[in-house]
Amino acid sequence: MVHRWIPGLVAAWVMLSGVGALADELELLNGMRVKGKVAEQTTQFIRIEVAGGDGSAEMKFPLAKVHAVTVDGDRKVLNEKASKSTSAVKVSPKADPADTEATTAEAEQPSAKAKSRTKAEVDALIQKAGTTPPDWWDSVQLDYPQTLDMTWPKQVKGPWDPQRNIGQYIWSTINENPSRWRPGIKFLHHLLTVFRDDKEKLGRAMNDLAGAYYRLQQDWARAAFWWRKAAELGPLPFNALIDLAECYWKLGNRAMAVAQLGRATQFYSVSIIKLWSDMGDLDTALRDAEDMAKARPQDPYLVGIAYLAAADACRLHGKYQRADAYYQKVLAVPLPPKNDGGVKRNQARARASLEAMKLFDQCDPKKVPDGIYTATCPAYAGPLSVAVAVKGGRIESVKVTRHEEKQYYAALTVTPQQIVEKQTVKGIDAVTGATMTSEAIINATAKAIAAAGK
Repeated sequence: MVHRWIPGLVAAWVMLSGVGALADELELLNGMRVKGKVAEQTTQFIRIEVAGGDGSAEMKFPLAKVHAVTVDGDRKVLNEKASKSTSAVKVSPKADPADTEATTAEAEQPSAKAKSRTKAEVDALIQKAGTTPPDWWDSVQLDYPQTLDMTWPKQVKGPWDPQRNIGQYIWSTINENPSRWRPGIKFLHHLLTVFRDDKEKLGRAMNDLAGAYYRLQQDWARAAFWWRKAAELGPLPFNALIDLAECYWKLGNRAMAVAQLGRATQFYSVSIIKLWSDMGDLDTALRDAEDMAKARPQDPYLVGIAYLAAADACRLHGKYQRADAYYQKVLAVPLPPKNDGGVKRNQARARASLEAMKLFDQCDPKKVPDGIYTATCPAYAGPLSVAVAVKGGRIESVKVTRHEEKQYYAALTVTPQQIVEKQTVKGIDAVTGATMTSEAIINATAKAIAAAGK
């Protein structure tokens, strides 16, 4: 039977459940909040236990990074915040910040986003999208391997088998094959009906469905809708908290994104750094990157990706000297004596980006003869090649002709589209979750155009 969209099922998919409010809270100077249970406070740090997707984790924050701490309802300010025009939202004393329009800081941010919307407008957009089918729905058949184990155990034993295990089918078959994206989303909708009476599995299905709309289609409204529904069943995974914040930003409300980021401070994350940068707050992005690098100096991979995120943020904002300095920090990370754990890949990315940045000022399509020009740069899984078509002094197309990526999501189409729309490689916003792929496309395009213009 063909599975069709039934709006009435939405109500059946929503189960009433709540997670009790955690007693204590840290308010960090960067605007984020950490909820949990304060376990220890000294003159140097505060240690707090926070809830995670599969239990709890313990975090330690330097006292100098904490604005205020609330323990059993008693709030104390430890460090006053400096005023920051780049992240402030101007509102009247009684207004909800999320109900205001965008500030000038949003207009100055370098990456494209939707028009400004109030919270009420964003909420209405999310509700409408989540309760109506995508325009392609009726043209796609429900199609999935009948060999799948539809009991969907959380822990899978044995070898990797996408024809049997639902999670592996999503990862290897759906995510890695664009032709399976729409049928995959339809399959995930099907799981909502299969597990409507199983709270834990229903929550997993909703989270995966939201992720598919977000990563595969960049359908921010439907992604937000299903993450909100999943949150009603239990705590969202950490990465979903950040991705939901990006959805709010893409839908046009910065204050909603900032508030959501305040719920996502359990761990350091490159995605958080990128989102602060995308929203125009380079200072907060760099501060978070520095904190991430200092948090575990014994982990050379983590230090490297923190500095890469800082460099990428500077590059997006046109701060090329600062970007150069951060890329140099990546190259200065010492290699471990045995397994490098990804450090060499970080350094290859830094070298490729340094090389590409030197070519940015030479990437003027107006000075390039008509033709198709190619170049190759390292991506996540291996070399990535592009063919850049130039005609009449304009970039007509950028096509990825060869790559070894698997989880590239929308990067192969969205990044070339941005380059063609902007007619430049400067200020191109990488696709979250596939930043290395986007970066390789940008770098290779810069190489191709610069070489053609010589």
